[in-house]
Amino acid sequence: MYLGIDLGTSGVKAVLMDDAGLLVHEATAPLEVSRPHPLWSEQDPADWWAATGDAVKSLPRDARAKVRAVGLSGQMHGATLLDENHKVLRPAILWNDGRSADDCVWLEKELPSFSKITGNKAMPGFTAPKLVWVRRHEPEIFKATKLVLLPKDYLRLLMTGDAASDMSDSAGTVWMDVAKRDWSNDVLAACDLTRGHMPKLFEGSDQTGKMLPKIAEDWGIPVVPVAGGGGDNAAGAVGAGVTKPGEAMISLGTSGVVFLADDQYRPNPESGVHTFCHALPKAWHEMAVMLSAASAIDWVAGVTGYKSPADLYEATADRAKTTTSEYFLPYLSGERTPHNNANAKGMFFGLTHESDTVSLGQAALEGVAFGLADGLQALRATGASIETISVIGGGSRSGWWGDIIAAITGETLTYREGSAIGPAVGAARLARLCVGDGTLAEIATAPPVSDVVEPKPDLQALFSARHDIFQKLYQTTKTLTQEN
Repeated sequence: MYLGIDLGTSGVKAVLMDDAGLLVHEATAPLEVSRPHPLWSEQDPADWWAATGDAVKSLPRDARAKVRAVGLSGQMHGATLLDENHKVLRPAILWNDGRSADDCVWLEKELPSFSKITGNKAMPGFTAPKLVWVRRHEPEIFKATKLVLLPKDYLRLLMTGDAASDMSDSAGTVWMDVAKRDWSNDVLAACDLTRGHMPKLFEGSDQTGKMLPKIAEDWGIPVVPVAGGGGDNAAGAVGAGVTKPGEAMISLGTSGVVFLADDQYRPNPESGVHTFCHALPKAWHEMAVMLSAASAIDWVAGVTGYKSPADLYEATADRAKTTTSEYFLPYLSGERTPHNNANAKGMFFGLTHESDTVSLGQAALEGVAFGLADGLQALRATGASIETISVIGGGSRSGWWGDIIAAITGETLTYREGSAIGPAVGAARLARLCVGDGTLAEIATAPPVSDVVEPKPDLQALFSARHDIFQKLYQTTKTLTQEN
């Protein structure tokens, strides 16, 4: 067995994969996000650790005893600040936290070569601007900080005692020279940090250490190697078999991501596209990211009175009609690609006496799909070639949403078995690669196809004009949020 652990924003997922590459067991433990101030998004790392233990120990004990290696995946960009004794100094600042917009501007002025080195614009979600914010607003905490870890790498520290990270997740800190796959002394210095504050870098399929005997005993697994793993999107791509140039995926998780694998480093920071290392050696990827995807649907389901997001998906699928009036802007946490606007706001527009919970749910599904299409447009503007698109993430369970996304983007979508837990599957595959139980070609294959969704011409015709209005609504709200 190979254990894959994915530290998400809303929960920790643990899976067991056997040596035939089949997913045999899975378990999830929930997490909550704290938002103490507008634009803030935080979690207590102690909650990550407790949820990880709960998820792992929910797997069958006899299967856990057969684990040969562990792989880690997790939400990217989070800042976990530790003192010299590895004590957590403050709640972790998450990827969808928007407080550091001013610090992004400062960082690019302080280091004009920032985007050239990192391959990316400074954005509030990334880790480096968060530390600039802490330095300005919490100087005592910044002074006490001796180690900065990404969320999954904090789990690794407690699991193995080693401060280590992988290339794909670390590229998202924007402290890396992504082309060289190494920390950048210049970017670190601009943040008043050094390599001494950073974990050691590994490829995602490398061994970073071994389970501490005490933790292994508690979890009911042997003392086995722990692989470098990957950021959630890169690990999800490994799980979906998206490893070669031209292979892409849409991830419908808390965030919405269009991910494109590449064998070359092709930055285009001005487009708002992210360029990071892949979780595999000598590989990179381009990525368009919207901050609220399935999480926006979850929010709409809650405020409109659905018992669960699944009920919203079912109700909209039963009606299976586009809205005629209602629009939804999904910018509940600001937005990255293509807008790079931490102050972007969400909105319902076009409400009438005929609007009901189903039409609002439908507007939400369409709004997220419009946002994904905008990101896909930005990705194509880099000159990238997209040949196939797989769909992963919790939102992939909704077939009607697949019809909507296919029609709005104009792309054929391939759904694969086990796609809802892609990052954890990718982590398990990286664990298997770590111990040499097969080659990349044998292990990182695309899972069997469960469905193929072609764009429906009648839906495409309906959505074309609505997409134009959606984009105009954003420009209007952008002006209003700047005025306020």
